[in-house]
Amino acid sequence: MKKLSFHFLLIAFLFLAQTSFAQELYMPRNIKEAFTKGTRSLDGKPGKNYWQNHGIYTMEIAVEPKTRLVTGSETIVYQNNSKDTLKTLAVRFVNNLHKPSSPRGSAVSSDFLSEGLTITSLKIENEVYKEDARSWGTVGTVKLKKPLLPNSKTTINIDWNYPLSIESGREGQIDETTFFAAYSYPRISVYDDYNGWDLLPHTDRQEFYNDFNDYKFSVKAPKNYVVYATGDLLNPDEVLQPEFASRLKKSYTTDEILHIANEQEMKNGVVTKQYEWNVWKFEARNISDVCFGLSDHYLWDASSVIVDKKTKRRASVQAAYDIKGTDFVNSVKNNQYALDYFSHNWPGVPYPFSKMTAFQGFADMEYPMMCNDSQMGEAVFAQLVQDHEVAHTYFPFYMGINETRYAFMDEGWATTFEYLIGIAEHGKEAADKFYKNFRVKKYISDRSAEQDQPIITMSTQVSGAGYGNNSYGKASLSYLALKDMLGDDLFKKALHEYMDTWNGKHPIPWDYFNSINTASGKNLNWFFNNWFFTNNYIDVAVKNVSADNKTITIENVGGFAIPFDVNVVYADNSKETLHQTPAVWEKNEKTAKIALKGTKKIKQIDLDGGIFMDASPRNNIWKAK
Repeated sequence: MKKLSFHFLLIAFLFLAQTSFAQELYMPRNIKEAFTKGTRSLDGKPGKNYWQNHGIYTMEIAVEPKTRLVTGSETIVYQNNSKDTLKTLAVRFVNNLHKPSSPRGSAVSSDFLSEGLTITSLKIENEVYKEDARSWGTVGTVKLKKPLLPNSKTTINIDWNYPLSIESGREGQIDETTFFAAYSYPRISVYDDYNGWDLLPHTDRQEFYNDFNDYKFSVKAPKNYVVYATGDLLNPDEVLQPEFASRLKKSYTTDEILHIANEQEMKNGVVTKQYEWNVWKFEARNISDVCFGLSDHYLWDASSVIVDKKTKRRASVQAAYDIKGTDFVNSVKNNQYALDYFSHNWPGVPYPFSKMTAFQGFADMEYPMMCNDSQMGEAVFAQLVQDHEVAHTYFPFYMGINETRYAFMDEGWATTFEYLIGIAEHGKEAADKFYKNFRVKKYISDRSAEQDQPIITMSTQVSGAGYGNNSYGKASLSYLALKDMLGDDLFKKALHEYMDTWNGKHPIPWDYFNSINTASGKNLNWFFNNWFFTNNYIDVAVKNVSADNKTITIENVGGFAIPFDVNVVYADNSKETLHQTPAVWEKNEKTAKIALKGTKKIKQIDLDGGIFMDASPRNNIWKAK
């Protein structure tokens, strides 16, 4: 009886403790329901009833460069792990963004437009479905003839084609014989525990939300075209001439940067096997998407880098670029550094995939195991852009973020890692200067109302600069403020626990908040509420100095719980800097009192937030009368 009573009390205590973590933060009705159903847990872990669906994709894709037509045949084995009976399947095809009727956030030229997806055959469980994809937007719904029961699977067969756009966006034609094919196959949209089918239309602003699937696919391309793709190349000896296959294989085990194929070799047509068509085969498991690029003239560099010092595991690092792509000459070297840094410093999680390829295009966009970056013409900025896209490996590709709704959960982290690796690459002064000029200055100097929308606002509900600031700069500042407050060791411990718990799954903001609370052993809801659920901005001011020079009162005009330095100059011209972490605002978010140990008369006080740029810097200075 005593054991039972103790056990009951323990459960009650834990429940109350967990509830205290979550009850202070606003939570939409559908999110509350997920916690009630037990698919999410208030301790920041997946609930006992958590599930997510899964697909096994087998695809044969072909690209005809002359017509820009992509054709494909795919088989999807889709597993419904939910407790729901699915009466429909939502099929997503992002490339329908190019259809004239699709919604977009900005004007496009006629070269951006295309006819979109054509489905020539659709079978589900061998039953023929006559779906006219011409009526679909970026997502279409297929009514099932036989409902898909809980914990059961179905097999979908789709034959399809679509034209690559002449004007490249995140995908499309790069030049007349170079193409980047992303979002290039119909896929089953996400069905999740807090929103059901993801039916949000895709625009050119919002990004993506995908299940973790297994892929085995081939890309058929004419001779002399090299194909670069997500996943491991399974058949190098079948598509490359022996010398080039040998160079590629060597690159997997060395730090040396190898030129797999140079300009002249590509021009001479000696790189690929000389069949009319070559079929390049790839495989990737437990990943959220696959993409590929191809060119008959791009230079090809490769090497590798150790990403896990304990196991000595290496990742391949590759680059494909035009002879004029001067930014990409150092691409492999830069990505060797990036993968090493991200694996062993911040976030300090071994790079989770087998490869990273930088492909010269126009998008400055991340994809699993690939980035499609443009020629900047400025080496430092080009490296930073590449760092940012590679950092996305962790958010959203290691963590299955719903970027469409919560872009701050991935863009904010990529911006943070971009800043931290920038310190290592170029020094703190240069990294701070870039971060302030590129990520903060425009936001903090713009006084329009949209700048101060709460970060938690769904990304589909803000636009323009409001979207950009919430997703990138403001979110990143919140993560860096948390790092300052917890200290590097506890911050990294909490970040790792969040990442270890949710990699390969679908975390939402409340999972992040709860996970950090649990891992840090602190109730940080005051901090999360301050940064994510308010209309705060950055503006601190020196309110007054006590007559005895022992207390400085700081007013938080803007409201954000930021770290800052109090730089004190005394009457004898001696100086002292007192760093304040965001914890100074925990008890009172509007006013902080800084106690001084000495009794010397104060001549001047200057508040310096560093990268936390102040909206009204004039009131950061106090001078004795």
